[in-house]
Amino acid sequence: MTNDPMTAVDAAQSEPIPVPSGQLVTLLDVIWNEQGPEGLTFRFRFLAPQISRDGGTVEYEVAAGDMMHLCKEYALPRLPNTGPVPQQIIISLSDRPVPFGESAPEATQFFEAFGFENDNCIWEMY
Repeated sequence: MTNDPMTAVDAAQSEPIPVPSGQLVTLLDVIWNEQGPEGLTFRFRFLAPQISRDGGTVEYEVAAGDMMHLCKEYALPRLPNTGPVPQQIIISLSDRPVPFGESAPEATQFFEAFGFENDNCIWEMY
């Protein structure tokens, strides 16, 4: 990512991102202009159809490792190098596209929050 944070990405055109579980994960979007509980927060939202509670094959415990990997290998390198420094990274996986901030009870979604230091993601309670 350049110094201009990403906004919406066409998920259909997004390239698959390798994760430890091998599930198919693509970038849905990055939300950076909504304040989080810890201050400036970058939310990297990913589409991961295999987490679906209706026929999916990836459980939360496995997806949690994928989210840590996405934080360290995908999100950290894409944070801006100038301007305000985010205080938190939130990684979310969803089995279908869900507009940011909207409720979708039929969707399966996993969220994890991370702090970061020295090129490492540090899991935080979310």
